[in-house]
Amino acid sequence: MEIDEQIEIDEEDVTNVSTVEFSNLCDGLQKRINIWLKSKLFRNIEQKLRTKLAADDEIRVIIETESDSVRRLPWHLWDFFEDYQNAVVCLSAPEFERVKALSKNPAAKVRILAILGNSEGIDVQKDREMLEQLPGAQTVFLVEPQRQELDRWLWDKQGWDILFFAGHSSSQSDGETGLIYINKSDSLTISQLKNALKAAIVRGLKLAIFNSCDGLGIAQQLASLHIPQMIVMREPVADIVAQEFLKHFLEAFAGGEPFYLAVREAQGRLQGLENDFPCASWLPVICQNPAEAPLVWSKLSDSGDRPILPKRQIFSLILKVSLLITFLIIGVRELGILQSSELLAFDVLMRLRPYEEPDKRILVVTITEADVQSQPANERRAASLSDRSLAQVVAKLEQFKPRVIGLDIYRENPVEAEYASLAKTMQTSDNFIGICKVGEENKNPGVAPPPEVPKQRLGFSDVVPDPDGVLRRQLLAMAPLGLCSTDKSLSFQLATRYLAAVGIQPKLTPEKNWQFGNVIFKNLKENTGGYRGIDRLGHQVLLNWRATPSVATQVTLRDILNNKLTPDLVQNRVVLIGTSAESFHDDWSTPYSAGQWPYQTMPGVVAQAHMVSQILSAVLDNRPLLWVLPKWGEILWIWCWSVIGGVIGWRFALPLRLGIAGIMSVGFLNGVCLALLIQGGWMPLVPSGLALLATGGSMVTYTEFYKNKS
Repeated sequence: MEIDEQIEIDEEDVTNVSTVEFSNLCDGLQKRINIWLKSKLFRNIEQKLRTKLAADDEIRVIIETESDSVRRLPWHLWDFFEDYQNAVVCLSAPEFERVKALSKNPAAKVRILAILGNSEGIDVQKDREMLEQLPGAQTVFLVEPQRQELDRWLWDKQGWDILFFAGHSSSQSDGETGLIYINKSDSLTISQLKNALKAAIVRGLKLAIFNSCDGLGIAQQLASLHIPQMIVMREPVADIVAQEFLKHFLEAFAGGEPFYLAVREAQGRLQGLENDFPCASWLPVICQNPAEAPLVWSKLSDSGDRPILPKRQIFSLILKVSLLITFLIIGVRELGILQSSELLAFDVLMRLRPYEEPDKRILVVTITEADVQSQPANERRAASLSDRSLAQVVAKLEQFKPRVIGLDIYRENPVEAEYASLAKTMQTSDNFIGICKVGEENKNPGVAPPPEVPKQRLGFSDVVPDPDGVLRRQLLAMAPLGLCSTDKSLSFQLATRYLAAVGIQPKLTPEKNWQFGNVIFKNLKENTGGYRGIDRLGHQVLLNWRATPSVATQVTLRDILNNKLTPDLVQNRVVLIGTSAESFHDDWSTPYSAGQWPYQTMPGVVAQAHMVSQILSAVLDNRPLLWVLPKWGEILWIWCWSVIGGVIGWRFALPLRLGIAGIMSVGFLNGVCLALLIQGGWMPLVPSGLALLATGGSMVTYTEFYKNKS
């Protein structure tokens, strides 16, 4: 092949070359190479290649030759490589064989022997920094070593995966011999390191990178030792070009790209430097032993740190697997199979929330077992509180002007005649609320209210425990039934009267949700959060229990009768009176009591105080109500954690690393769910954890299968 345009350079003169002229020369060379490769000599070969190969196949075009001139040709300019983006060109000696490597103990990391030779006039420190930052690699650096030191390290019994050289090098004019300058005074040929290099290859050396000038002579000598793969520079190379190539190659190769595609990507990215360094992308050359299998980073060691699939295929696989597992888990969740575990996880997170101060707007008066026994049985009439004791308590409370009093004790019988003042208070006082119990259709009529209390000052005491008996929901209102004629709950009535004093009245929104001020209490749906198929009759909301051992100040009946009340405990407060005596069985399981051992429950009057506090705190303190994501949001949330699990399963294949990463990711998931619960968000923790672990396990299983198959 003849080239009309030539640039002759007198080495003794300083010569300036026109970049336009040089660019035209390169374009002309590319055209003539393609004319040559489309001639009759090659046309049949190209047609067969294009017939047999798909555009997305990974292809190696290996040029086997002993001719230095042929090796120096820029074969990558062939139009074939434009049409086949996953094709690369490699050089090879005509004679080659596969070296049978000795078996070695599995290494946790890729072992690299990095020789930083004579660096006069160049900066090899950047090469070092890039190698030091390489993930999953153990690098030994020899800085301007002596020949004996280099020889000793090449013989290392642990073996090396990659040999790297940065510094000055050159090839002889015949192209058959190359020199590397290991320090400022010594240079070596490959033949002078032949025995040590052969030992390194037998012990597993797979790749040699000479990030230095004019390395084709070095490659020619190394090829005779049958090393699997090499990267050299075909001509003298500028420092910045060598460093940019190394950076992009290591990022792609260690990131999961196959060796050849990583080299091609790094070559292509050098084009951005060609304004200052013409033909920079032409310089890197792959020299290949055709008998050896293609290189993948994960196979350089037996650690299994990464899968052998290309990164883009891994990401595609993760997306597909994560979507499949997400929809499987969503399907299982819709069947209600995960409800009990989701509720238990909710309880655990509730108990992990930070401490809150008691609600100073509420006072709880408890009737203890000792209080019950201290009252004459004939006065109590089988109740926990006699008329006389109740009259005394109400009188002592009223003198300190509470905002509202709620009696959380059933009183079906009228007040005895001798306590007329109590009866009058119950009949006329607008700040006294009594209770009743709603009946069940065709079952029981419920419990009647105190005869003295009018309908508008009644509240039902009913609550809605979950199937496991734990109280997690609050009932604001429902249709009356049986002997109980009110449609509002006790907590609703107490909170309403407290808020009325500051000008806040409840109202129903068009969606039939109760609203106090700017705060809307959204009704639960049948499948809210982790619930599936629950009874959602009436106006139910999630109960955001106050995270405190005591929701409010508590005093006993004895304390009041012994005049231990002070104005600051009562004035402008909601006062709840109820029993804590175990003999009356008015207690409930809660997310807090479920976590205690021995198992404990919460008195009903204290649970009512939590419910009142939820309404008041949400309206007056902006304390968050519990909320859940919409259905599409929950699916997206679960899928995101599924993807995270897939990435972890791909990145960490060793059992120990996988276990640590799995524990950390599940812990992080719990932490995120806890942080959001503190803000009121109930996230699907259990489905997300299952998705994370299932996708991660699937990726590990598939990766191992693929490795074994390969």
